[in-house]
Amino acid sequence: MLRASSELAARMKEAEGFNAWACFHCGTCTALCPLGYEILPRKLFREAMLGLEDRVRASIPQIFSCLLCRMCEENCPAEVHIAENIRTLRYLINRQEFGLK
Repeated sequence: MLRASSELAARMKEAEGFNAWACFHCGTCTALCPLGYEILPRKLFREAMLGLEDRVRASIPQIFSCLLCRMCEENCPAEVHIAENIRTLRYLINRQEFGLK
């Protein structure tokens, strides 16, 4: 059963610089990832925006192992700030999990 968190969805909406709403799921980002991550970023961002916290948590290893190389971002036709979005997710996860500010 999927459980949505309105709190996570609200944090994504309020996060400065998080522009994943521009993504139209073309798949360019996943095709270019040097680590071969199939869910980052298009599926991950959608899950975060919908507040699917369990799914976002399941992706924590990928979120923190992303190289932030911007290969996906450089080729994104929607000009989504993918690396900044990943940084935002890392920040929110660290804040929630470890109380870091």
